[in-house]
Amino acid sequence: MSAYQTEVAVVGAGAAGLYTALRTARTGTRVTLISAGPLAGASSYWAQGGLAAALADDDSPDRHLADTLAAGRGSVRETAARVLCYEAPAAVQDLTRLGVTFDADRTGRLALGLEGGHSARRIVHAGGAATGRRIIRQLSALAAEDEQITVLEGRRATRILTAAGRAVAVALDDGAVITARAIVLATGGAAALWARTTNPPGAIGAGLQLAHAAGAQLADLELMQFHPTVVSAGNGADGFMVTEAIRGEGARLLDASGERFVNELAPRDEVARAVQRQIDSSGGTPVRLDMRDVDPALFPNVVSALREAGIDPERELVPVAPAAHYMMGGVATDLHGRASLAGLYAVGECSCTGLHGANRLASNSLSECFVFGARAARAALEEPEAPVPDATAPGTPPQFAISPESRAALWRYAGLERDGRGLLVLTRDPHPLARLIAACALTRQESRGAHQRLDFPHRSALLDGRHVTITAGSEPTLETWS
Repeated sequence: MSAYQTEVAVVGAGAAGLYTALRTARTGTRVTLISAGPLAGASSYWAQGGLAAALADDDSPDRHLADTLAAGRGSVRETAARVLCYEAPAAVQDLTRLGVTFDADRTGRLALGLEGGHSARRIVHAGGAATGRRIIRQLSALAAEDEQITVLEGRRATRILTAAGRAVAVALDDGAVITARAIVLATGGAAALWARTTNPPGAIGAGLQLAHAAGAQLADLELMQFHPTVVSAGNGADGFMVTEAIRGEGARLLDASGERFVNELAPRDEVARAVQRQIDSSGGTPVRLDMRDVDPALFPNVVSALREAGIDPERELVPVAPAAHYMMGGVATDLHGRASLAGLYAVGECSCTGLHGANRLASNSLSECFVFGARAARAALEEPEAPVPDATAPGTPPQFAISPESRAALWRYAGLERDGRGLLVLTRDPHPLARLIAACALTRQESRGAHQRLDFPHRSALLDGRHVTITAGSEPTLETWS
């Protein structure tokens, strides 16, 4: 077994992991960046949305905060949202200094987009809907060149090792063990656990399982956001997400008779449920997205992908249906990315600061990667040297593979609408994370945002600001976070 020592180990090379590694290395600290695939191959690469930041003259962080709180359906941790809204503009500026070129208008000012739930144009893009690609490509190049960063590609973390009540090392699938005074999980989300998803196959909650097995607290696993406009067709575009920014530029959702049936810029949970109800009432026929009046030059990669699949969005309607897209829950952390297990951090979609509440405001997630990545980088430097002689791997080993049957069960029993009977069935699923999701969903006996229970159809004021948390060996509990 090989053993390596570093100061900070970052697991995951998406937007959050790359930025955290770069911010840490900026201080002269040695960083080891562990990537399951090649650099620039993470889920963030495919992100079509942009960064939400109050940069316009008629906008403000307080206005951004109000929109975030409204979208989150009474479950947003306001302190986390305040951090995001006030620090996002500086994150955009820092990315610009790192060489990311954001879209600008003819006068050279940032071209700001509008998305659902936002009361002002505040979405910063790079290459239209190619934002994730542009950012990941630039940050990956910088990480590969940084002398303080050791990149381990094609390696997968399999366990978090602990000693003296803290995380001290990461075990890899090739037998290597990397000790560090701080371990940062940036492994992305879990939407690929569901049968219909916008995410690549690797988005199966690996970081959540690593943290859970090590004894860290998870939170809000019942809150999976479903994107409303995902191509539904028997061709190469099936499952391709059509960014919400296209609706911000005037695309409309039409029912079987060609009529609009929803405010396309309402918060995402409302639109997704409205789309699904139309599909159900029509016997399974997808709704149609009409983007014929949208300038195709604004979204070249979306238009190109649709055309390659035989859909010409300038002349044809695009068949769409909801799909699992973004998990608001994850590893419970404070406002600096610290997990409940000392020495362990989580940033990006695998974390849960409470920022998104029960319904993520569009494009807050990419901003979150950079705002909280920077905070975690600073906090990690304060960790003491890790005690390593007695390091052990607590808990049951994570189960990273998921069967088609378990994915179908999550879609059926923990989809856009769920009930207690189906969730009880899911608690007996072979996959451990599916069981945890079911347990958390059973605990939240109400309907709120992305969590809609047919047997508890109303929102409960008693659960305002409450988060469902779970730790290995314990039943879920409800907590209020300050």
